[in-house]
Amino acid sequence: MAGERIPIESAKQLMKLMMEYYMGAKMAEQTDQKIAWVTSGAPVELLHAAGVIPIYPENHAALCAAQKAAVGLCEAAEERGFSRDLCSYARTEIGSYLTKSGPMGGLPKPDFLLCCNNICGTVTKWYQELQRHFDVPLFFIDAPFIHGEATTDTLDYVHAQIKDVVAGITEIIGKPIEDDVLHDTLVLAAKATSLWSDLLDLLAHRPSPMSSFDTFVHIAPIVVMRGEQRCIDYYEGLTAEIRDRIANGIAAVPGEQFRLGWDNLPVWFKMGALSKRFSQHKACLAAATYASAWAQMIDPEAVDDMLREMARAYLMVYINCGLEKRLDTLLHMVDKFSLDGVVMHSDRSCKAYSLGQYELAKTLRENHDIPTLVLEADMNDSRVYAEEQINARIDAFMETLAAR
Repeated sequence: MAGERIPIESAKQLMKLMMEYYMGAKMAEQTDQKIAWVTSGAPVELLHAAGVIPIYPENHAALCAAQKAAVGLCEAAEERGFSRDLCSYARTEIGSYLTKSGPMGGLPKPDFLLCCNNICGTVTKWYQELQRHFDVPLFFIDAPFIHGEATTDTLDYVHAQIKDVVAGITEIIGKPIEDDVLHDTLVLAAKATSLWSDLLDLLAHRPSPMSSFDTFVHIAPIVVMRGEQRCIDYYEGLTAEIRDRIANGIAAVPGEQFRLGWDNLPVWFKMGALSKRFSQHKACLAAATYASAWAQMIDPEAVDDMLREMARAYLMVYINCGLEKRLDTLLHMVDKFSLDGVVMHSDRSCKAYSLGQYELAKTLRENHDIPTLVLEADMNDSRVYAEEQINARIDAFMETLAAR
């Protein structure tokens, strides 16, 4: 159905939900309820089961970028000696707590920190800096890089660390995390993950009822509320709306002609402009490795040991796997979503995600005849975004697709 783009109504509910989440955390700062700052790849289910409020500095940093506040916060960190070569998420959040500024006045002070390096090595040093600044306990889970599949020894290694984290959280909250509460939390997390996965699958419909730019926005609950009923409630409502859009022929990009995939983090401060640029070429980004990273299922019924199942799930995230597995993921994505090409964001800040992208792009082009476009930018720092150059590359890429 051609015409004006019809916005997703659930976005209003999302804004309300996220506001409740952040305000609830700010209010908890004045109570006995514990707050933990956590990396995006850490097992948040443990925190929900313990009644601890998880706070994601990465999520907050992305919000700062979307509200065009990240550069000022990055500069505040840089003025205090933090290198501009550091991850812009880290610089944004360091600047926020040093200046006590940002959306909603910054994040509430943590009672402890939970870090897992399955997303990158930078978080290790970042969270050590947080520990020094806030003088609170730091729990660290070392997730070995996976080539192929996780071995028994690797699972044992991470499993043991998760058990140590459980013991540490128990000591901080002053009571054990009950097995039945953890199981129920994992059931809720699994249901939310399944809903998110099914929602992403709906983008395979032609025309796609929502784009990856939409999923980058609606990803927030599955990241921060995975393991809570309100997360499930939100995605049930969103899924119903997206199914209704399919039934009524409502497209994310009216007149859709091309379907593209996206690899790496979003460019948070330019999502609207990038979405518009691709839409002008009747191109819809219908799949993204970033969005599907939170579709990694934890099955609370399939194994006897819940913590070992968590170890497996958190080891096998996309960014913690070798290029062979990433290539398989991209090829599957191209086939499943009928993609005409893949856009790769070579993210200056996220070296772990960006490493190997040029080789992947070359393999997709030369071995599989899949057109690729590499855009060099940063997810948060707009000072390294060359708008005219990027727009020219998008235009040239789309002209190439149109000529195929």
